[in-house]
Amino acid sequence: MGSTRRCEGMEDKLVEYLDGRAKPAQRRAVEEHLAGCEGCSVRAQEFRALWSVLDDVPAISPTPGFDAALRARLVAEPVRRGFWEWMPAPRFAFAALALVAMSVWVASVPRVTPNQSAKIQTAVSDADFSMIRDLPVLENYDVISKFDALSELPVSQDPARAKAESR
Repeated sequence: MGSTRRCEGMEDKLVEYLDGRAKPAQRRAVEEHLAGCEGCSVRAQEFRALWSVLDDVPAISPTPGFDAALRARLVAEPVRRGFWEWMPAPRFAFAALALVAMSVWVASVPRVTPNQSAKIQTAVSDADFSMIRDLPVLENYDVISKFDALSELPVSQDPARAKAESR
């Protein structure tokens, strides 16, 4: 089963090997495989025989009018337009997408009417005045929070602790 797995990918390598396009490492691997695999070596011989027959066949060149006839048929072919052919350039497509995105964003922003604006102003001013009403409470809190009278009192020390610190 291992040899059949190795032979499956060998055909592409075999064609490169017989064409002379294989790299040296790949060339050695193919030669080693051909030495050990009778089926692949027979296949290589068949390819060589086929190519020698094909080398004997004369090359056919198209008639002088072939190119002109082909171009005329291509021009006569109807044009099939898809979605992307309607877009003249990628820049235009990006600009159109950006315009649609901006339109959706602007449409989603809530609008404030003059009546709502007056309500907002009133709510803001009420909040400011409630802060002023609570100013005495806030001042007392400020005084109490910064009151360090106890830190100014002298601290009495233990005689045992004073001896330990003096050493």
